[in-house]
Amino acid sequence: MLQRVVRSTVIDAPIERVWAVLRDFNSHAEWHDAVEASRIEGDERGDQVGCVRSFTLKDGNRIREQLLTLSDTDHRSTYCIVEATLPLQRYVATLTLKPVTDGNRTFWHWESTFATPPGRERELRDVVAQGVYEAGFANLRRHLLGGGDLRAPGSPRGSAPMPTALPLPTRRVGLTHYGGPEELRAHEAEAPAPRAGEVRIAQRAVGVNYLDIYLRRGWLPAMLPASDAAPGIPGMEAAGSVLDIGAQVSGLLPGDRVAYLGPVPGAYCTARTVPAEWVVRLPAAVEDEVAAALLLKGVTADYLLHDLGRVQRGSRVLVHAAAGGVGLLACAWARSLGAVVVGTVSDEAKARVARAHGCEHVIVTRDYRFADAVQRACGGVDLLIDGLGEAAREENLAALARRGHWVSLGHATGALRLAPEALGAKSLTFSQPVLFDYVTGPGQLAMRAERVWQALAEGAIQLPPIERFALDAAAAAHARLESRGSTGALVLLP
Repeated sequence: MLQRVVRSTVIDAPIERVWAVLRDFNSHAEWHDAVEASRIEGDERGDQVGCVRSFTLKDGNRIREQLLTLSDTDHRSTYCIVEATLPLQRYVATLTLKPVTDGNRTFWHWESTFATPPGRERELRDVVAQGVYEAGFANLRRHLLGGGDLRAPGSPRGSAPMPTALPLPTRRVGLTHYGGPEELRAHEAEAPAPRAGEVRIAQRAVGVNYLDIYLRRGWLPAMLPASDAAPGIPGMEAAGSVLDIGAQVSGLLPGDRVAYLGPVPGAYCTARTVPAEWVVRLPAAVEDEVAAALLLKGVTADYLLHDLGRVQRGSRVLVHAAAGGVGLLACAWARSLGAVVVGTVSDEAKARVARAHGCEHVIVTRDYRFADAVQRACGGVDLLIDGLGEAAREENLAALARRGHWVSLGHATGALRLAPEALGAKSLTFSQPVLFDYVTGPGQLAMRAERVWQALAEGAIQLPPIERFALDAAAAAHARLESRGSTGALVLLP
């Protein structure tokens, strides 16, 4: 199976200057820190299609690469590995430059496909993505700055300010009218230059959550206004790379792999400018699609189990939609904490997935009748994680143990109507938490995200199944999620 690595960034230099460096197939010896020495074989020119560069990396590896195409019109080159001590098999890479708005800055897109020996997929993807591409972005920036290429002609080195950042074209999917999935349509727009405290991100994966469906239906109009003049753009989370940063941003640099989670929708796009406080850097082991699939759902599972449920050994937990994105994470994490985990699903296929992710007692039901089975399994639950809403109200009350806590995360079957006296019969407590109230303080999002990545690394949670859709197919992703046919997480790929 071929691996695919894609990275992009914006360079603060005109496209002609950047291309003048990159079109020389042997220039990497001058600007890329990973390269020890390089030469073009046979005394050919570095811009001659078919030429071969032979180079040694500072880690001792040796590589021979051949230039396959070079287009000065499209500012694009393609090359492949002919021979290497690194086991990157059938490696083909394409490097493309595009002017940003008026041509004063350059958008650099770098991607490759290759095969690897079994078991080394992640290791070698990281070598290419970080050691070659992301390091290369940073190295070329330093190379250009060191040569004075970003200053005005004739001015002393460093005397001119950096160019003002400009808007960047972006493709967005949004709606002008509330309704069904068919209301989601793609259109062209711009990601504004980052202001103080902001970062602009090239997105490679966008998380799809049930909240996006509520927004599309118009259930939260204050959160997502939509009109012909200003389409509403759903989406609360995404992953990608930092393109550029505004003033007063610390801890983030262009080229950093990141994910973000914020209280304002707008993630269904190819590039977006967001507050830096929404953004977390990604560990090397967490891929973009994984981050988009896990961040919001994992942070939700974290506060449900640790803050609200205070789950420990012997706790009894009921999770509705146990094969869904949050459900699978909550089941596995609760089980790793020693809880007795009960889950409801709508069919046997989902039951198998839920069991594989730590759900000890799985109840298959499509008519929201489960309380008797819960009582037989564990005598009632201490923590109930509910996204069903009104149709399951009476069964939920019957499934809870005395002093149990009911957490309402959503209302897929309709808004919940719950009288206070219904809780008093068993001294029950009830909460309707909002995720963003649990990541408000400095460092809280980073802390919770780190707990999610650590839980994944340690096996406390497992990577759920991920269903992938193109960004322009967001309507199909929504239809799939609403159909109750999906398991795990859904992501859009810009």
